[in-house]
Amino acid sequence: MAKKAKKTTAKKGLTKAKVKGRTTPFSEHDTKTMNLVESTALRIQREINRRVLPELKFPVRSLANVTYDKAVGYFQLGKETKVRHMSVNTVKNFAQTLRLMSVSKEMIENDDFATKREAYYVSKNWGECKFNEQAESDSVMDDIEALASRDGLSRESLRYYPEEHGGRVAGQLTIVDRDKRSGDPLRIDCTRMGTGAYSVPHSVEHLHFETDAEFVLVIETGGMFGRLNEHEYWDQANCILIEMGGVPTRATRRFVRRLSESRKGKKIPVYAFVDCDPYGIANIYRTLKVGSGNAAHINKFFCVPHAEYLGVTPQDVIDFELEDACHDLQPVDIKRAKDALKNDPFFGTHAKWKAALNQMLKSGKRAEQQALAKWGLNFVIEEYLPRKLQDKKSFLP
Repeated sequence: MAKKAKKTTAKKGLTKAKVKGRTTPFSEHDTKTMNLVESTALRIQREINRRVLPELKFPVRSLANVTYDKAVGYFQLGKETKVRHMSVNTVKNFAQTLRLMSVSKEMIENDDFATKREAYYVSKNWGECKFNEQAESDSVMDDIEALASRDGLSRESLRYYPEEHGGRVAGQLTIVDRDKRSGDPLRIDCTRMGTGAYSVPHSVEHLHFETDAEFVLVIETGGMFGRLNEHEYWDQANCILIEMGGVPTRATRRFVRRLSESRKGKKIPVYAFVDCDPYGIANIYRTLKVGSGNAAHINKFFCVPHAEYLGVTPQDVIDFELEDACHDLQPVDIKRAKDALKNDPFFGTHAKWKAALNQMLKSGKRAEQQALAKWGLNFVIEEYLPRKLQDKKSFLP
């Protein structure tokens, strides 16, 4: 009877945990995650009892197993799957998978979390089931996330958080967080951060946003973000500045996505301002906008399909006379650009991007954001960004 009552409660959605250490309500994601863990464990138990070899099915995570449709706006996972049957060779992996899922359930019950590194060390008391290297635990965790993604869940839903937090935020935005002790709303005004900026937390699902900003400007480098924030460009342009710091973290991408969709009736425009090189374009911007092949199972949560590329573009190098402030493309740059043109479905779909990458390859040059300082330290604020924003139709898709 006890098991039956527990199952019924889980289906209806729990209001509060009945365990020590948690008094806050379960979220919808919490309930879905607990149901996933329990149903997976029970299914494997039933198969073992019937003397049927249990199996786990995972989507194949690679660029070869994704599709891209402009109407959808992000890389979608294909139909290819891999099946792992329990055998002498896979029994340890099965056990590790179920143990990590069990830890996830325990963390939800206790309103706790673990970093990927902590998850590795937690296994050290699992006896022969322990992980020998973190690469092993990371791989199992990726498989679990791929499995959970079919139910609309991410690794953060499983309470496994990345080590790194998100980037910095400044400008015309009020973030509504919650007080950890009382649970009361906590309002954070991003125009009043002194000489600093708001730092995106590792989990952003509970945040709410209030803003009248005209657009969000996501910036590759900390140096450029610092300059724009120091001179309060966000006040001049009525915008929100977000630092990516290279390829944006999961938290940063999810933050930008939720923020951009927080206004009722209309998305807030998102413009990307990155270096004019194959890495900035094919890694940083592409990941922000459409996601990646390896993470195709969670792209629908973490990418920003309506983002547009403000600059720096190969044409900007000519229009703003930056040729003598450029650097030569290195062999790795040329390889990355050619690979994007040949194998990446996003660039292969957009004629404008194919033309831009070919223009870069023909010139043999790459340019950093900071190259604009050729014309003065604040040229980017006084001339470059205002001119670019006057011609939004020229933005690359």
